[in-house]
Amino acid sequence: MTPDDVIARLEQLRARDLPTHGGRTLAYVYDSGIAEADELGRRALAMFGATNGLDPTAFPSLLTMENDLVALARDLFHGAPEAVGTVTSGGTESILLAVKAARDAHPHVTDPVLVAPTTIHPAFDKAAHYLGVHIVKVDVDPHTYRADPAATEAALDVHGDRVVLVAASAPSYAHGVVDPIGDIAALSSARDTRFHVDACIGGWVLPWVEDAAPWDFTVPGVTSISADLHKYAYSPKGVSLLLHAHPSGRRTQFFASADWPGYTMLNSTVQSTKSGGPLAAAWAVVQYLGTDGYSRLVATAIEGTRALAAGVDDIEHLHVVAPPDSTLVAIGADDACDVFTLSDLMLEHGWLVQPQMGFRGGPATMHVSVSAATAASVPEFLRVLRGCVSDAVAAGPIVVDASLRAVAESIDPATLDDTTFDGLLQLAGLAGEGGEVTAPARMAPVNALLDVAPPALREALLIAFLDRLTRG
Repeated sequence: MTPDDVIARLEQLRARDLPTHGGRTLAYVYDSGIAEADELGRRALAMFGATNGLDPTAFPSLLTMENDLVALARDLFHGAPEAVGTVTSGGTESILLAVKAARDAHPHVTDPVLVAPTTIHPAFDKAAHYLGVHIVKVDVDPHTYRADPAATEAALDVHGDRVVLVAASAPSYAHGVVDPIGDIAALSSARDTRFHVDACIGGWVLPWVEDAAPWDFTVPGVTSISADLHKYAYSPKGVSLLLHAHPSGRRTQFFASADWPGYTMLNSTVQSTKSGGPLAAAWAVVQYLGTDGYSRLVATAIEGTRALAAGVDDIEHLHVVAPPDSTLVAIGADDACDVFTLSDLMLEHGWLVQPQMGFRGGPATMHVSVSAATAASVPEFLRVLRGCVSDAVAAGPIVVDASLRAVAESIDPATLDDTTFDGLLQLAGLAGEGGEVTAPARMAPVNALLDVAPPALREALLIAFLDRLTRG
């Protein structure tokens, strides 16, 4: 193929993807609406795409940019001069490293425990699974959806010296609220236990929100913070920051191995070889926008978020689940319609909103992440949403057949083989008659069935779906 042929094919493939700009994709991507920043990030990404962050002495430019980003974040998060940090590939890697650092700081603990609210991002479950840490989930307030300090204290009392890390969100992804960081930090600090604040989605927003509750290093007892730059710093993916209040907290994050005849492996992150492109792109965009630019972008996004939330509350059959503390809104519906149908209808009108399954007796919701580029279109979003609600009410909520619900609730996924999974995928609407696996045009019936399935079966079905989807 010629270069032109390759580019043409890439453009053909890209045509099926969701738009990354324009402010209508309200999950997965974050759009500043500033074309110059986007172009600058792409140029920096290309310039440093062939560099390797494995050895900072070989590419000192990467070390300089990393130190610059950490220094800026240290000031934004009110860290002391001795606070240190690392640039990672994303929020999940930042969280995994925070859990690793806490686990390895307690080598004498043979069965380490991580305590976190039920609303914590599943990246903590992933980290716990990978690292052999037992995660204990504690209740949240059923009205505010914030972590419950009393439940956290009870878990700390039960698990005692086995607890190596406590975590909370600023804000939580599902509901957009900041946990009571001060109360939880006091509990962990009293036990000399590390406390990580997951600010992956709020870290580049909350510093500019005047009425934000205390959440960063100003709170005594906060020992580490994660914050993604590819979210509200509006840099290309994927790049995140992990900051520790003191160098001693980061030491066990590192990995070194000299027990072989080659070079001594020394890593600050999970990755060894890693492109310097995302780091350079983040550095370039952050330098270009600056703190004044982010102040304006956050003000725009917050104004848009609050206008969206107020507008949702004015639409019959809808409500905002919790007043947003940042730029995330969870939308609930009454019995006249369902959020899965609404999500499909909104997508047909060019707006991606993210359906969220019910959890522990709570209802399913729709998630919306508002970017700066979305704010100007909030009136249009609300107009389309109002029309979609009318259509969803006319269609009626999806009802899962009682016998199908009973089957879903009774299946033990551990007992299923590939043939049974293929049958279940077809039953769920994720596979056609010939066994071909594909996402249907309308996901509402599939999501409604997944919503009534126990989490373990839901996980198993979606793993089977991904497995079949990627077999080629």
